[in-house]
Amino acid sequence: MASSSCSFAVPTFSCDSRSSTRVLPHRHFTRLIAPQAEGGRSAALRWKRKVKRNGSFVVFSKSRQENALQYKKLGDSDLVISEITLGTNTEKEAHEQLSYSFERGINALDTAEVYPIPLKKETQGRTDLYIGRWLKSQSRDKITLTYSKYTGKLFRPDRYVPLFGEYFYTTSNWRSSVPVAEQLRGFQELIDQGKNQHFQDTGYCAPNANLIDFHFKEKDEHILFDPAYFSQTTENKMRQVRYIGVSNETSYGVMEFVHAAKVEGLPKIVSIQNNYSMLVRCKFELDLAEVCHPNNCNIGLLAYSPLAGGALSGKYLDIHSEAAKRGRLNLFPGYMERYNKSMAKDVTAKYADVAKKHGMSLVELALAFTRDRPFVTSSIIGATTMDQLKEDIDAFLTTERPLPPEVMSDVEYVFKRNKDPAID
Repeated sequence: MASSSCSFAVPTFSCDSRSSTRVLPHRHFTRLIAPQAEGGRSAALRWKRKVKRNGSFVVFSKSRQENALQYKKLGDSDLVISEITLGTNTEKEAHEQLSYSFERGINALDTAEVYPIPLKKETQGRTDLYIGRWLKSQSRDKITLTYSKYTGKLFRPDRYVPLFGEYFYTTSNWRSSVPVAEQLRGFQELIDQGKNQHFQDTGYCAPNANLIDFHFKEKDEHILFDPAYFSQTTENKMRQVRYIGVSNETSYGVMEFVHAAKVEGLPKIVSIQNNYSMLVRCKFELDLAEVCHPNNCNIGLLAYSPLAGGALSGKYLDIHSEAAKRGRLNLFPGYMERYNKSMAKDVTAKYADVAKKHGMSLVELALAFTRDRPFVTSSIIGATTMDQLKEDIDAFLTTERPLPPEVMSDVEYVFKRNKDPAID
C-alpha cells in the first residue's frame, strides 16, 4: 500500500490570491531573498549568466543564456516558493550547499525526522541537525522549511522515535509499536518546548517549519481519515501552522483529506509531495492532475525524485563507470532498485538519446521536463556534491523554457511506448 502523510504550512510571502498558478520571476523578490555578493553586487546580478566558481573567484560563462528562477503560489495558500526545493541529506558540504542554493534564489528546504536517505538508524535525524544549525545564521522569513514527521513502524518490528529519548540513535532507545496518537502528542510537546538539551539545533526546525508531514507508513491506519481525529490533530497544529499538505497520496486520499477538512470546518490541504519524473508519470497524471487542478481542489505538487534517484543523470547506463560505482543505487543495495533492475534502465537510455539529439544533457532534459509541467509547483532536488547541485540548478535556469515542441514530441514518443518502466 502507498504511504501517506499530512503536512502543515506557514506562509512566508504574500501573493495575489486571484491567481493560484501565477509564476513570478525572481526580480519581484530580489529585495526579499537576494543577499549581497562580495563587492556589494547583488547576487541577482550574477544570475544573468551561468556561474562557474574557481576557488574564491567567480567566472562568468557566456555559453548559454540563463533564465530567471521562478516562483509559484502553493495551491490556494499565500505561500510563494521557488520552483526548486532543496533536499539536503548529507553532512559533507551541507552548509555550503544550503548557502549556495539560498544565494541562487532557492527559498524552500525539505527535511525529515528520518533523513538522511537511504534511511539508516545510525544516521536518522542528522539532516535536521545540519539544517537547524544553518538556519540560525539566516533570516527566517526568507525561507520556506518543509519538516516531515514520520509515524508508524518505520524500522520493523520496532522503531526508535527520537521524541522520547536522546537525539542520537541507539538500540536502547527503541520503542515497540508506539501508538500513533502517542507519537503525535510527543511531537506536539517537541514543538511546544522548541529547544531542549537534546534538540538545541534540531529543535529550531520544528517550531519554525512551514510544512510538517505526518507520515503514516501503513495505509490501513483507520484513524487517518477519522474526521474527529483529523479535527483534533489539526486544531492542535493550528497553534503553530496555517496550511496542511499531504505526501505519497492517491486521488482517494486527497479527496478524503479535502472532505474531512470541509466537514470539520478546517483549512484544506494545499500541497501534495509525490514522486514524479520522466520515469514515474502515470500515478500522478492519470487522475491526481485533475483532482489537484486549480479549478478543482487547487493543490500544488512538490515533485520529489525528478531525477529518479539519480538514474536520470545517466550515470548508471555504464555499469563500469566510476560515477556508477559511487552512485547510491550501487553503494546501498536495494535502495531504489526499481530504477536499476527493471525496464527503467533501457528507457533511460532512450531518453538519453533524445537529450543528445537536441544538444542537451540527460539531467537538463529530465529537470526541465518536470519544471515545465503545469501542475508542478516545485521540484525537490538532492545532491551529494556541490558539482551535482550546481549542475541541477543550472539545468533549471539555462535550459530553454519551455522545452521546444520537437523535444517534447520525442519525449512523448518514448513515454507512450514505455509508460512508467520503474516497476516496484
